[in-house]
Amino acid sequence: MNRVIFIDDEPSIRHALSQTLELADYNVQCFANASLALEVIDETFGGVIISDINMPGMDGIRFLKEALKRDQELQVILLTGHGDISTAVDAMRIGAYDFLEKPFSTEHLLEVVRRAADKRQLHLENRSLRQELAAQSGPGPRLLGNTPQIIQLRRILTHIKDTPADVLVYGETGSGKELVARFLHDHSVRHEKPFVAINCGAIPESMMESELFGHESGAFTGANKKRIGKIAYANGGTLFLDEIESMPMALQIKLLRVLEERKVEPLGSNQAIDLNIRIIAATKTDLKALGDTGEFRPDLYYRLNVVKVDIPALRERKDDILLLFKSFTRAASLRYGFDVPELSLSLQQQLLAHDWPGNVRELRNFAERYTLMGEEAAIHEIEPLAQQEMGLSFTERVEQLEFTLLCDALKRHHGRLKEVQMELALPRKSLYDKMKKYGLDKQDFKHTQAILSENV
Repeated sequence: MNRVIFIDDEPSIRHALSQTLELADYNVQCFANASLALEVIDETFGGVIISDINMPGMDGIRFLKEALKRDQELQVILLTGHGDISTAVDAMRIGAYDFLEKPFSTEHLLEVVRRAADKRQLHLENRSLRQELAAQSGPGPRLLGNTPQIIQLRRILTHIKDTPADVLVYGETGSGKELVARFLHDHSVRHEKPFVAINCGAIPESMMESELFGHESGAFTGANKKRIGKIAYANGGTLFLDEIESMPMALQIKLLRVLEERKVEPLGSNQAIDLNIRIIAATKTDLKALGDTGEFRPDLYYRLNVVKVDIPALRERKDDILLLFKSFTRAASLRYGFDVPELSLSLQQQLLAHDWPGNVRELRNFAERYTLMGEEAAIHEIEPLAQQEMGLSFTERVEQLEFTLLCDALKRHHGRLKEVQMELALPRKSLYDKMKKYGLDKQDFKHTQAILSENV
């Protein structure tokens, strides 16, 4: 939020004011012409705009009107001479943040710019939050979690969902790469068009070219009829290429051409098909390292890596484990017609202590088994807590004790927070903060049937 765009047709004024702002750690971009400045301003601009009013060509008032068409919440400060006060007041009615009458002090300028920058940042944060809430509450897949890592991931995806840029998703096995791809598609302007997923590691190399690019009848032995390839079928929508590192080198060259030209040519055809498509590629390996060893084309890596999204491993966001586990058991209970199983304190501790090498997929599969088998599943699936405690730090052991005390009190008082607060002598805010930290919900300590009916 330290960006400033400054527009003035006088070179000496541009030089002096930009120096003042740069000394205050602002990144200043100067323009002698308001029309040129408009070309770099849109609704994502994260900074403040300062413009003189009296300029040849497009003056400051006209510039203000045009800028606010791009985003009504842009913060524009106008510079005015003594005779332009009435004009500046009119500009405030139009939507200018403030105006400065020449001459003005450095301190006053910096204070106005600081306040305008704070207001712009607040607007952008609120907009991002509204978009994230809309995505999470609307139809389509949801990305559950309250840890900083997953909140940041949701913000990034919400920000880029409607852009045409290709995306490279990195994450360990089971971390949710296809879920991220579906989230991007289902919450984007492409959601009514096809979402086509291909696992590059699961298709035999001999079939992959035809599968991706399609073919004409008679293109090769056995091609008895025309086939629409996955790339063309996804036109208008999203093509998801999982395990992109498994794609044969010869096909990597053809895919690179598709990415660059936005056209695809089926086998046996001389007619290219124009594409309006977003490609999301996913990998669990370091493609750049594979490129350095000749196992993956570096040019394809750089072309795919326009936007890179990293999915955190489950062990890196352990505060989300109980929230996810409860969501999975509730979903499984509805699917199988079972009551939501009670979760013992011992098992909750083991869930938090386990490293989950299979990530969210492993947790979801275990939640389904636990729903069906109860504690019998836990005995065989989760490493005993006593064995894992040996590797825990002092802080981790304190957190486990804190978690146990909270759960015990919540269970005794059936989720009644006022009584828990009194027993543990905790201020209300501290109790709420700790429950949020450990993913505890007072409803989970009431009757199981109530939890089920609440989520139907």
